[in-house]
Amino acid sequence: MSFLLPKLSCKREVDQAIKSVAEKVLVLRFGRDNDAVCLQLDDILAKTAHDLSKMAVIYLVDVDKVPVYTQYFDISYIPSTVFFFNGQHMKVDYGSPDHTKFVGSFKTKQDFIDLIEVIYRGAMRGKLIVRSPIDPNNIPKYDLLYQGI
Repeated sequence: MSFLLPKLSCKREVDQAIKSVAEKVLVLRFGRDNDAVCLQLDDILAKTAHDLSKMAVIYLVDVDKVPVYTQYFDISYIPSTVFFFNGQHMKVDYGSPDHTKFVGSFKTKQDFIDLIEVIYRGAMRGKLIVRSPIDPNNIPKYDLLYQGI
């Protein structure tokens, strides 16, 4: 399903997307097109893209083609999903130590839709961090890896 969503293949394209998407949530999925979990997430993103078109814009970013952002967002697990609103990085409290990105695939389409709605409403009110509406049982668990320390 990754062929249904637009791809950003260089730093300049990612920068342009972050700067140009206005009044909508920008969803950047960092991963690889041939990874099974990324394909599962891409399926959910593609199926919800039309329903969320008034609130969100979704792009796929290959971690190997944009290493600057892969390092900047400390993406050590894929897929990782990062959210922006009007050029501002939106953080979400998932009940995990890392609020900067969602790691793994969403369990259901509804989990992703609910999360986008909460981020959109929070951002419209000027919030930079929102609490995740996703059931904690549906959030993948992982340990933070600190590379180079």
